[in-house]
Amino acid sequence: MRRHFQMFADYNRWANALVYEACAEMTDEEYRADQGAFFGSAHRTLNHLLCADRIWMKRVTGSGEAPTALDTILHEDFAALREARIAEDQRIIDWIDTLDEGKLAASFTYSPVSSPTVITQPLGPVLAHVFNHQTHHRGQVHMILTSLGKPSVVLDLVYFLRGDGKRWL
Repeated sequence: MRRHFQMFADYNRWANALVYEACAEMTDEEYRADQGAFFGSAHRTLNHLLCADRIWMKRVTGSGEAPTALDTILHEDFAALREARIAEDQRIIDWIDTLDEGKLAASFTYSPVSSPTVITQPLGPVLAHVFNHQTHHRGQVHMILTSLGKPSVVLDLVYFLRGDGKRWL
């Protein structure tokens, strides 16, 4: 499973870079306009993804800054948000490289931001959620781009594996 999650961390970095490249071509008005996605705009959705990753990384590593709300705007400026995304993606890659099968199978305990309950789960399935969550919201940004008539961004894992991700085959 370690190699599987290493592949997903690398894929996550690749897909995020493509989404940010596409968003960089939007006008500021398009980027910030509510387009009906769960968090409204591309700006708010990309901020949410960074929030969620920081929250999960704080839970699983015990370090780093984590917002207290899922809709926190960490960066108003697109360039600053993009730099923070690049850094967080590398942080995730570096951390996953430290895991072994024992750590992936071990449970950890946390409290969700949205409710004060205590949850204990194994790390492996939680990591699957983290990467699935990224894919889910990147899909919403993709919808925003295409609804504005922007070029479609090819984000499928299989395309990553045929190109930048060949080392994972």
